[in-house]
Amino acid sequence: MAQTDTHLYRKLRTVARPYLPHLLGVLVLELLSTPLTLLAPIPLQIAVDSVIHKKAVPPLFRWALGSSPESPHTLLLGVCLLSLSIVFAGQVRNLLSSTLSTYTGQNLLLSFRARLFRHAQRVSLSYHTNKSSTDAMYRIQSDAAAIEPIFTDTLIPAVTAVFTLFCMLFVLLRLDFKIGVIALTVSPLLFLLSRISRPILKAQSRKIKQQESVSLAVINEVLGLLRVVKAFGQEEREQERFTEQAKSCVTARLRLNLIENGLGLGINMVTAIGVASVLYFGINDVLTKALTLGQLLLVLSYVSDIYAPLKTVSRKMVAVQTHLTSLERAFAFLDEPEDVPEHPQARPLERAKGKVVFQDVGFRYSKERDILKGVSFDVEAGAKVGVVGVTGSGKTTMSNLLLRLYDPHEGAILLDGVDIREYRLKDLRNQFAVVFQESLLFSANIRDNIAYGCPDASQEEIEAAAKMANIHDFIQRLPSGYETRVGERGMAVSGGERQRIALARAFLKDAPILVLDEPTSSVDGATEAAIIETMERLMQGRTTFIIAHRLNTIEHCDVILKMDEGRLLNTASSQILPTH
Repeated sequence: MAQTDTHLYRKLRTVARPYLPHLLGVLVLELLSTPLTLLAPIPLQIAVDSVIHKKAVPPLFRWALGSSPESPHTLLLGVCLLSLSIVFAGQVRNLLSSTLSTYTGQNLLLSFRARLFRHAQRVSLSYHTNKSSTDAMYRIQSDAAAIEPIFTDTLIPAVTAVFTLFCMLFVLLRLDFKIGVIALTVSPLLFLLSRISRPILKAQSRKIKQQESVSLAVINEVLGLLRVVKAFGQEEREQERFTEQAKSCVTARLRLNLIENGLGLGINMVTAIGVASVLYFGINDVLTKALTLGQLLLVLSYVSDIYAPLKTVSRKMVAVQTHLTSLERAFAFLDEPEDVPEHPQARPLERAKGKVVFQDVGFRYSKERDILKGVSFDVEAGAKVGVVGVTGSGKTTMSNLLLRLYDPHEGAILLDGVDIREYRLKDLRNQFAVVFQESLLFSANIRDNIAYGCPDASQEEIEAAAKMANIHDFIQRLPSGYETRVGERGMAVSGGERQRIALARAFLKDAPILVLDEPTSSVDGATEAAIIETMERLMQGRTTFIIAHRLNTIEHCDVILKMDEGRLLNTASSQILPTH
């Protein structure tokens, strides 16, 4: 939903508050450019009027020299030194301003991106499913980047330009009131141009952002499914799909460029008319002796300096709309609610005993279809529970609710007699070790993947977990051992090896509750038997939920829950089907 500029500025103020002293420092350094700009043409005026035309030396300059100059050469030397001093002071100011501006902008951007990334991990999985993770990626990496230029390249320069404009106008009106008024007559036209173009630019910028996000989604999807694309020989088809989407981005960019250049043309023509008018009346004043040539040069310099901030303000007012479009998308993402918010007074949980109770649990991903309906059962601590059913019966959804990846829409889930929504979220999830159907690994080394749930684990503990998972010997045979990188999503090792690494990760975490989500469905029979033997060791002393299609995977379970279309068959909270 589109937000007003005022609303966005309020949010920006909140984000920028920790860096307010730095931004004020940048603003002060930028404002110092105004007096330096006012001083810049003065040496030229003195050179023309006092050195060439032998007129009186300005009192302030005579005082700066310490005495009245004895010769034109001494005066000229003083003028050159003054000019060099002004340039040197300007360069020092530029250096300090650029350094502080870069430092502040980069840290502000880092802080904002970190906030977006944190929120991306906290919003619901359904958000990433519906919008695609690429949308969040684009907002974090591209849209968030607008926060740096909106302060350092847009708002602060605009404030500086307004300050410079008033200073220049005051000085110019003091020098020649008539020319000052003539110079100002074009300013309403400049602001009118920017006012007209602002909504057009904002709408076009929003369209570009949306189309670029879609283009990135195409790239991410194709590269993520590259094996499927290659297997079906659809490279050319995907190339055409990407090219068509990219063409729409090019067209939108060209339209934005035409609008911006059209605005630039209008601004430059308006200021050119102003300069020509000042030149006409100024030369007439020189001819009538109302102005000296040096004064005319000074006036013309100030007129140019007046139009520079006028053009800056007009362009910045337009540029800010492009940045606000990006920030609008970033803040809209931050406004996405968390599906599983943590209660402010959430209870801590060190180590659960493992008793799990479902009480009339109902859940749906959308209003059209219930995934779970009235599911109730009790599981004692240390029990092994097999969950079976056809695809889509709600087995995996049950495990997602246990981990609070989602919250049930009806009923409650209790852990050791307490609703899991009352626990601290991090503490709750620390009670679970999970092995998924497809054990995706991070593109790090094997050691880091095993220790993912316990980053402070020692090498001895990691190796002990690998031995329990029957993967230690395989790792030792690799050229780099535990330092071997597994590639993106773990694709540099086989499916069975990925599962064993995932099991080692579960061994190392040593959580009281274990969730095995069809851990053998993607491996061959021999590997399945070995993994089942490893899982039996892992399940000792833990409450375990095994989600499976094949009964041989759960034949040693204490109880079996049979799911069908979101319902639990032939059981109630006081009656669970035993396996033997």
